[in-house]
Amino acid sequence: MTLNSIKVEDSSGNTNDGTEASSSSSSSQPNGVHKVCLPPHRTTFQKLRHRLSEIFFPDDPLHKFKNQTALRKFVLGLQFFFPVFEWGPKYNLMLLRSDIIAGITIASLAIPQGISYAKLANLPPIIGLYSSFVPPLIYSVLGSSRHLAVGPVSIASLVMGTMLSQAVTYSKEPTLYLQLAFTSTLIAGCLQAAMGFFRLGFIIDFLSKATLLGFMAGAAVIVSLQQLKGLLGIVHFTNKMAIIPVLTSVFENRNEWMWQTIVMGGCFLIFLLTARQISARNPKLFWVSAAAPLVSVILSTVIVYLIKNETHVIPTIGHLPKGINPPSVNKLHFGGPYMALALRVGIITGILALTEGIAVGRTFAAMENYQVDGNKEMTAIGLMNIAGSCASCFVTTGSFSRSAVSYNAGGKSVVSNIVMAATVLITLLFLMPLFQYTPNVILAAIIITAVIGLIDYQGAFRLWKVDKLDCIACLSSFFGVLFISVPVGLLIAVGISVFKILLHVTRPNTNALGYISSTRSFQSLSRYTTAVRIPSFLIIAVEAPFYFANSTYLHERTLRWIREEEDRIKTNQEPPIKCIIIDMTAVTAIDTSGIDTICELRRILEKRSLKLVLANPVGNVMEKLFNSNALEAFGLDGLYLTVSEAVDDISSSWKPEKGPAQPLTI
Repeated sequence: MTLNSIKVEDSSGNTNDGTEASSSSSSSQPNGVHKVCLPPHRTTFQKLRHRLSEIFFPDDPLHKFKNQTALRKFVLGLQFFFPVFEWGPKYNLMLLRSDIIAGITIASLAIPQGISYAKLANLPPIIGLYSSFVPPLIYSVLGSSRHLAVGPVSIASLVMGTMLSQAVTYSKEPTLYLQLAFTSTLIAGCLQAAMGFFRLGFIIDFLSKATLLGFMAGAAVIVSLQQLKGLLGIVHFTNKMAIIPVLTSVFENRNEWMWQTIVMGGCFLIFLLTARQISARNPKLFWVSAAAPLVSVILSTVIVYLIKNETHVIPTIGHLPKGINPPSVNKLHFGGPYMALALRVGIITGILALTEGIAVGRTFAAMENYQVDGNKEMTAIGLMNIAGSCASCFVTTGSFSRSAVSYNAGGKSVVSNIVMAATVLITLLFLMPLFQYTPNVILAAIIITAVIGLIDYQGAFRLWKVDKLDCIACLSSFFGVLFISVPVGLLIAVGISVFKILLHVTRPNTNALGYISSTRSFQSLSRYTTAVRIPSFLIIAVEAPFYFANSTYLHERTLRWIREEEDRIKTNQEPPIKCIIIDMTAVTAIDTSGIDTICELRRILEKRSLKLVLANPVGNVMEKLFNSNALEAFGLDGLYLTVSEAVDDISSSWKPEKGPAQPLTI
């Protein structure tokens, strides 16, 4: 059979044998059946270039450079790599006033949080302040989000502290611990910058929102329980990050509990939670929650200072060195037995930091109706962590709590990060002696207040209501963190996300379609009660690409659809099936296994005197079917533009067999 016998033409109007289609037949056959066009001809190189462009450059980042002068292209290039050149010329005093207020406000939150999150990572408190100074300055030059407030965050701090402490403890080997922390930060920064430069942001999408919801909730519970060490004044405490060892350690060391820390910690915890509730109920009072940590630090420090001669039982931070960040290039540790650990910590914390930073940046960008380039953000966050690793900083990213405070305080640009960094600089240079009497218990209370916000039980309820599989993924991640460990919980989260993808790919949806006369369309019979079956036809819709991973399933499921339909027909004594139509509207891609499956189905059905017809294959699917010569076996009436045309055309060919009956018209 020649290709000319199939109703196929290319997009230029040429029939498949190379002749020019006439104006009367280029759009339809004499019986009114439209031809199925091939996509425009492209070389293999053109197809590869288009595919890579869609994968790595879906936003066409260079569209601004088209038809521009050399000077304009240079300016646009500077703005592309350094967003400060884009917003800088438009900056004015009114914006500066708003950013100064926002910067000072978030600094009041960033200083106590920085100290607390450093403790969470089992690092010296001063490292938290260092990490709130250099990274915000780097981000203010390279970042594209106007509202992202940069600094240490709870999740990355928690994971770093947990993973490093399993092999090395700061109390026993402080130098090695710092080396591994800074090296992990450098690895995280290199990974983030590389992902941004090579536009690999889609990798972080494997951490679905459902699994992250469970992971963060589990981590929040574990972190809160770990802070019982500070709230109860326990000296000997487990380093394990699972609920059973933590609770066991709490009750086995009851003799170390101190009523002084319990009273102080309980009072300030109630104060912080109350302030959080006030701000949550009335957004105009955002400053209450923002100022509460700093107020708590000041009040607790004053109280401990006043009673220092009465009692020395309340542990304090102690002496913190004054001065700006010392260089840490000489502390970067490559090679040796702990290199694999630093690599693992860097990769995991880097991906988590990216996920949180980009999510926060996009959230506030959507609220203010501007766009954030995810790949630029990855590069900016990566470069600031690379710089931070050389300036005594650990992993930093955009913080949701500080960004929310900045937004509510009226922050208009990344200048608020510069103001925050300047405030931290003043603290580092002149105010460090004031923290000498700050009690550890207040840091525990601040951490608990911060991480409680990560427990989104309403989100879990929504998952159960909308998608049970997502809810199972969320709970699996949650219990994995809670009862095993944080890294294992994260692996469970990633594993479930990948499993969900594979499940949808290998077991796609298929539906039997019926005709709805009022809409003149074919829809699922199980979904629409008004849809009716077409006598002698079985119409099946496949809602996924036809790949090697699901071709066997689709083959078996199609035969099952036919068997079930034949059983139903036999029961109801209806006319037998003569034709099976596969609606390929949602089949976005096909490979050789899929093509072989379709051909095998056609041969099996032909032996049973059943006709197989394909309807509306998309461009690249049509091209592969055509190039594989699979269409030759389908003949003149085996390929149609729509299901309606297929039913009309095929049923009209049965007219002589039906005698005086009228042909079926859709």
